[in-house]
Amino acid sequence: MKLVHVAVGVVARGSNIFTTLRAKDAHQGGKWEFPGGKVESGETVTDALTRELAEEIGIDVLSSEPLILIEHDYGDKRVKLDVHRVTQFTGEPHGKEGQPSRWQPVNELRAEDFPEANVAIIQALMEATK
Repeated sequence: MKLVHVAVGVVARGSNIFTTLRAKDAHQGGKWEFPGGKVESGETVTDALTRELAEEIGIDVLSSEPLILIEHDYGDKRVKLDVHRVTQFTGEPHGKEGQPSRWQPVNELRAEDFPEANVAIIQALMEATK
């Protein structure tokens, strides 16, 4: 089974995190997620993150730092999530593709609202805010 490499952005403003809702017909549809997308061939994770966040939520990433690397097998799909905390950006994040979006305090992120692979991201964010 092919491994899908994904650049994921944890966009923070203070203790609030920006999340978007996956389309119902998408893999893990109807769950909240941290925005991002596939790393294309020949593209760095940073380049993919910058491109995906501009396309999906309308921001320009000025700086980011690695947060966590996760490999997860859903049974029907394997993902490698290269998660970066977006530390500086311009623009106001919004669901540019029409997807619902929200800012949420880190301590209100609930694992059951997210795809399984995202649970480790929530745990890393909780640890970082202790």
